Amino acid sequence: MSQTNVQPTVTDLIREDHAQVRELFHNYRTDATSTAKQKLVGAASRALETQARLKAEIFYPALRALATDEAALAKSEAEHLQMHSLIGQLRDMRPTATRYDDTVATLVDLFTHHMRDEEAVLLPKAERVLPDELTQLGSQMRSRRQVLSGPSLGQVGTALLAAGGLVAGGYLIKRALDRRV
Repeated sequence: MSQTNVQPTVTDLIREDHAQVRELFHNYRTDATSTAKQKLVGAASRALETQARLKAEIFYPALRALATDEAALAKSEAEHLQMHSLIGQLRDMRPTATRYDDTVATLVDLFTHHMRDEEAVLLPKAERVLPDELTQLGSQMRSRRQVLSGPSLGQVGTALLAAGGLVAGGYLIKRALDRRV
C-alpha cells in the first residue's frame, strides 16, 4: 500500500509561518529576563524577515502577474516594511530600555493586523485564482527558505573550529604514534 505524499501549498506555508510567529509573540512576557526577551524577539524577527522575503520573491509576484487586488498587495508589502523598521529599532535597543516592551507590542499589533488581512483577503484570493500553481509555489518557497536559512557565520565558524581541532588532534596522535615506532 503506497502513501500519497501531499505537498503543502504556498498558502499552507504562509498560514504555518503566521502561526509560528503568533506562537512566539504569545510567549512574550514583559517581566521576562532580558536574555529571554532578546531570544524570543530575535526568533520572531528572523521568522518575519524570512517570511517577508519569501512572499516578496515568490507569492506576491505570482498574484501580481494575474493583476489581482493591487491595493491589498501594496498594503501587505507596506506592512512588511513597517515591521522591518520596528525590528531594526528593536535590534538597536536593549531589552531593558523603557520603549522596548512598547515597541514589541506595536510589532505584535502590526503583525496581528497583517496576518488577519492576509488570511482573510490575499490567501483566499490566491486559492481562487492560482489553484493549479499553489503546490509549485509552495515547493519554490520551501526550497528558497532552505537557502535563506543556511548555516549562519557562527555555525560555520564553530564547524571550522571543530574540524580544525579534529585535524590537529589527529596530527598529534600520529606524531605520538610515529615516535613510539
